Amino acid sequence: MSDFTESRTPVEPPVSPPPMSTQVPEGAQSWVLGRREDARLVTGAGRYVGDLDVDGCLDTAFVRSTVAHGQLLRVHTSAAAMVDGVLGAWSAADMGDEPLVVPSFFPTPEPDPRQIPALAVDRVRYVGEPLAVVVGTDRYVAEDGADAVRVDIDPLPALVDPGEAAASSTWLFDGVDNVTARMEFGEPIPDEVWQQAPVVVEGIYRQPRLAPTPMEPRAILAVPEADGGLTVWVSHQSPHRLHRDLATALQLDAERIRVRVPDCGGAFGSKSATFPEYLSVVRLALQLGRPVRWLEDRAETLSSATHGRGQNQRVRLAADEHGRMLALALEVDADVGAYPLAPFVAAETGMAAGGVYLTPKVHALVRTVVTNTTPTAPYRGAGRPEQVYAVERTVDLLARRLDIDPAELRRRNFIPPEAFPYDSPTGRRFDSGQYEPALDKALELVDYAYWRAEQRRRLRSGSEWALGIGICSFAERSGLEQAPMAHEWAALDVAPDGSVTARIGTCSTGQSHETVFPELVARTLGIPAHCVALIQGDTAEVADGIGTFGSRSMQVGGSALHQAALDLIEEAKRRAVRLAGGEAGYVNGTITVGQRSWTLGELATASPEPLRVEGSYDTPAAFPFGTYVAVVEVDQELGTVRGLRLVAVDDCGVAVDHEIVEDQTRGGIVQGIGQALYEEMPYDDRGRPQADGLLDYLLPTIGELPPLTLGTTVTPNPNSALGAKGAGEAGCIGTPPAIVNAVIDALGPAATGAGSAASDIGGVQLPLTPEACWLVADRQEVGVR
Repeated sequence: MSDFTESRTPVEPPVSPPPMSTQVPEGAQSWVLGRREDARLVTGAGRYVGDLDVDGCLDTAFVRSTVAHGQLLRVHTSAAAMVDGVLGAWSAADMGDEPLVVPSFFPTPEPDPRQIPALAVDRVRYVGEPLAVVVGTDRYVAEDGADAVRVDIDPLPALVDPGEAAASSTWLFDGVDNVTARMEFGEPIPDEVWQQAPVVVEGIYRQPRLAPTPMEPRAILAVPEADGGLTVWVSHQSPHRLHRDLATALQLDAERIRVRVPDCGGAFGSKSATFPEYLSVVRLALQLGRPVRWLEDRAETLSSATHGRGQNQRVRLAADEHGRMLALALEVDADVGAYPLAPFVAAETGMAAGGVYLTPKVHALVRTVVTNTTPTAPYRGAGRPEQVYAVERTVDLLARRLDIDPAELRRRNFIPPEAFPYDSPTGRRFDSGQYEPALDKALELVDYAYWRAEQRRRLRSGSEWALGIGICSFAERSGLEQAPMAHEWAALDVAPDGSVTARIGTCSTGQSHETVFPELVARTLGIPAHCVALIQGDTAEVADGIGTFGSRSMQVGGSALHQAALDLIEEAKRRAVRLAGGEAGYVNGTITVGQRSWTLGELATASPEPLRVEGSYDTPAAFPFGTYVAVVEVDQELGTVRGLRLVAVDDCGVAVDHEIVEDQTRGGIVQGIGQALYEEMPYDDRGRPQADGLLDYLLPTIGELPPLTLGTTVTPNPNSALGAKGAGEAGCIGTPPAIVNAVIDALGPAATGAGSAASDIGGVQLPLTPEACWLVADRQEVGVR
């Protein structure tokens, strides 16, 4: 794509957050603070797990299967133990009678027989599965020991496609077939609906596997303490869940475990699970009585860490002759890899099937299927990008079939503002939405009419570079709908000097919590931001927590801190009344009763108990939305795609910090470009991954970014005092369908504007490499009637 330039078209002044509560007085001073993290992180002073210097620390290396599927006959570890500097090598058989297994994300009454072992037992199910662990005095020694381990495996047929695995008589687990779950959302659509509809279009899509590739791969350091406790340093998104899982799996006293997250070099969902390697590392640290560390390398990240996406999709969409949608059916075979670690990702695809459209009948059938590949898990967007891609590709099919401009077709079918809160046919309740203004602003910012005219000009001139415009309108879910996880814990403590320590159960992996949360608390209390410090990612300091994922940090965690600040004001006023009687008022950190007044710090010292509030605060799921428009040109001889313009209009409610929201959006857009044009983790027919480094697995760089324009609309969250909805994942939801629709538009033999004789180009599947585009440059779409 073209060289990077960014356009910031000033369409309207930034929208400031509304007053957070009538209890905060008007005129409270505002303090502007740059990102607190920046100086530390950009100068190399950050402290990651690999930077921690612990006396006597040992390092580990894992022996991994090079066979995708087979009977594990024996793991020979004796030679490894003879390597100078190796303290030991262990297979599952060496670890004891009861093999360690990874606790489920969401435990069920009946245990799933497809549990994930810490080290493989009896059978291997994917290339990269841990078979043995070697501990050495340093990583190089441990790697030498791992090279000395010999493994005997009797190969079995490998299954890499979820559809084929679902139908196969080769089962990955004895006694249970490869379909781990069959989920339905909405009511099945009668055959007569399809038979009687004036127009029916159908699309078949493939969502390839993606590797999240954070800058810092997985990392863990387990340190046994002299008092019998255990400190676990880990790069993670949910330290409290990991804390519980370690206690459960290893049968440890939870009170003696402390999980701490230092600086974390990205995650994107890939560090939210409890991994088999973590169980082995912690167990060996306890067994050896010494610190044990594992730092994943990049090859392990690509082949052995969790992947994202991985779905086969079929969509049918019925409409009347004017383009009004009548019914939508979505069928998904979701590849969960060798173990069903996170089937709830595919459930999100089904639940969200209807998207932003007022479609009377919507039905989704989702099957989760095990294959001989690395397990899949949440990856930025986690089920929403998959759903949006399937629906938005098919909406463009319908537009071309009816010869209606794709923007106009979307406008005709949006859920209207007066319909909110809207109960979708799949059972989802959308809180609020203003979809048409977001579309209109995106079309304005991109100058839609100009690019349609340019497209027609190029067609007349026979230009080698075909031009296309693609649109994606979407809604996503932020936060969680499940009641046990729709809250977050927060606490505020006031010190005698008036400083405030905030504690929160979310855990930053790059979302700027260290800056934004103290600013939010300070704004609510009316005190300077430098007076507020944040503690996160430490189970000894933070009593409880759900974690950071699903765009929940500000919407749920921020709301918790905001409410805790309001509770602190009320507690301070109660204490002042107890001291002086009368009625208390609060202004900018000062409590007044009659002629007497106290600062928060003074009030903290005026009574024996600490001035502190804490609690779990509920905030339900919200539904941000937006419209993205991409303009591309495609070299019809070579298939090369070049981005000319990308406009992203997002509505995440009230943005508490505009700059950080924009930064999150840019990051998501880069990942969306990668999904659309470059990224894929392919497997051969023997189940072997075909990328083990970043020369094989292509990531976009700043040089591949098109000119980018960001815009916003603001529809406040009606269920939060902040008015904020989640932000951060929209970029990788809206970008891929917009780019792919633009490429298909460019490859068509005629323009796709209103009134043109549009045709459909078929066979386009992600990623749109030059070869993929070249192969379909003159094919017609199939499956449309």
